[in-house]
Amino acid sequence: MNKQETGKEFNFTRADFERVRGLIYQRAGISLADSKQEMVYSRLARRLRANGIASFASYLDALEAGRMPAEWESFTNALTTNLTSFFREAHHFPLLAEHALKARAKHGAPLTIWCSASSTGEEPYSIAMTACEAFDTLTPPVQIIATDIDTNVLATASAGVYPLERVDKMEQARLRRFFLKGKGAQEGLVRVRPELRQLITFRQLNLLADGWDLKGPFDAIFCRNVMIYFDKATQRKILSRFVPLMKPDALLFAGHSENFLYVSDSLRLRGKTVYELNQG
Repeated sequence: MNKQETGKEFNFTRADFERVRGLIYQRAGISLADSKQEMVYSRLARRLRANGIASFASYLDALEAGRMPAEWESFTNALTTNLTSFFREAHHFPLLAEHALKARAKHGAPLTIWCSASSTGEEPYSIAMTACEAFDTLTPPVQIIATDIDTNVLATASAGVYPLERVDKMEQARLRRFFLKGKGAQEGLVRVRPELRQLITFRQLNLLADGWDLKGPFDAIFCRNVMIYFDKATQRKILSRFVPLMKPDALLFAGHSENFLYVSDSLRLRGKTVYELNQG
């Protein structure tokens, strides 16, 4: 079916979609469902326009032939879903606070936490706020590594600037303590306090990369609402690499629709979508 018949700007065949599926799986481990064909078209059509390319076939040919090496990053960014919010899945954070206090008392050393899919920053900043509240200071003994495959969202996260509506459901006391309201040209925006920002190191990381440049072990790992985009084999591979990076009493936080018990026997359920190492 040609573009005149579909009414679309670019011709996008089933074969094109299958090529995209294969490439994003190789690149990022993402398994695209059949239902994502329209989403793929709309997101990648922007990349065709940006590069002045007339067809998906030509775009994908150029990618695979290595004629646009810098475009791989934009291709991956375009197909990465980044849905997030502050204190999403709120039941995790009181448990994190309790765990942080116990781990500090037990080990004495600063806590290390890895947020493995930081998106635009709401999750790692929520972790940082939780640590500040647990230790009642803006300089808690906590170091947070926040990673994501998408460089665009990492730039947003690092800046720490958000529209007011992103925090409109947050408690006012928390909002006053951790955010600065914009004035003048910045009206309608908030910025996270610099003390909060200093607790977090933002870095690009592909969970499918052969090596992770990370120094564990961690007291907690957040991998929430990421595994749903991977097939079981990829999930198993990633979880097997998490395990050696976890302290014996570390916690692994998952998303509400994810169940790791069917993927790994190295973990056991500690609470609602919270796991610990299976020591038995």
